[in-house]
Amino acid sequence: MTTYAPISHRRRPSRPPARPPRRGWAALAVTALSSIVVSGCTEDRGVTVVKLGHGLDVTHSVHLAMESLAEGVAQRSGGRMRIDIYPSEQLGSERQLLELLQIGSVGMTKVSAAVLENFDPTYEVLSLPYIFRDEAHQFDVLDGPIGSELLRGLEPYRLRGLAFYDAGSRSFYTKDRPVRAPADLEGLKLRVQQSPTAIELVRQFGGSPTPIAWGELYSALQQGIVDGAENNAPSFYLSGHYEIARFYSLNEHTRVPDVLLVSTSVWNDLTPDEQEWLSASVLESTERQRILWREAVDAALQAVTAAGVEVTRPDPVPFAEAVEGMYDAYREDPEVHALIERIRGS
Repeated sequence: MTTYAPISHRRRPSRPPARPPRRGWAALAVTALSSIVVSGCTEDRGVTVVKLGHGLDVTHSVHLAMESLAEGVAQRSGGRMRIDIYPSEQLGSERQLLELLQIGSVGMTKVSAAVLENFDPTYEVLSLPYIFRDEAHQFDVLDGPIGSELLRGLEPYRLRGLAFYDAGSRSFYTKDRPVRAPADLEGLKLRVQQSPTAIELVRQFGGSPTPIAWGELYSALQQGIVDGAENNAPSFYLSGHYEIARFYSLNEHTRVPDVLLVSTSVWNDLTPDEQEWLSASVLESTERQRILWREAVDAALQAVTAAGVEVTRPDPVPFAEAVEGMYDAYREDPEVHALIERIRGS
């Protein structure tokens, strides 16, 4: 597994060559899935078919938005183009799907922006705590010039960003005590994503960051490997983690979006008309997903509260002040620091 240095010590990697070597785990993933996935874009009796794989359940707002995306493409193309969706990791995990996109074996996928830090360090900015003042500010940034720059910035890695889906705000949930102030996090073992920024965030709060695969977190909470985790309300509820972690503190420390991606090799194989059908349908599905997401958040909070979880809304100001030092590490990187200033000043 690749090991990443702490944020303050990492250098921005140079742009990759035209065809960078795959990591060992990626090569194994591609080999294992080659019998399932041959090409991300194929012709089926004159119909252009794009394979879209993701790791979420079919009830998730992202999957439902992808279904509306597929419907939009079919309608706009008059049946000449089709999006085939493979949910629930049928075509591989999030990291495997990214590698498959790079070689064009899968056409499209959705990943957290935090995962993309390991390709383009600029994406660290989207994981910084309290970089967005609120939801409205986040959407203004992501739907504007800054968001467009971030999406296009992935192209040297053979990934083309199409849109940002809403993944809400992330907050802490714990087993043994509520988190009402930053001091309540000190000494706690907290599960985080394999993201340098997420790891540093927990360290700044005085906790012990513990990267664990999402699918292994339920048992890790049960067995006491970790004392808690952080995520959005629908994930907290749908994962069943609320059955073990009975305290959910809505401090909303980050608003890390999801990113809808297409393989550049697949995109470049599409005709101008097909690209237009896809782009218009993506925009429509993004609007649909954000509505579905808000509904999912409300439903999740109602459900966990009814199940006896103590849901609190601590003052976010002390939390923001506790992690302000994370921004200092970027002053030595003019490009990223300028991006931070643009976002905070918008």
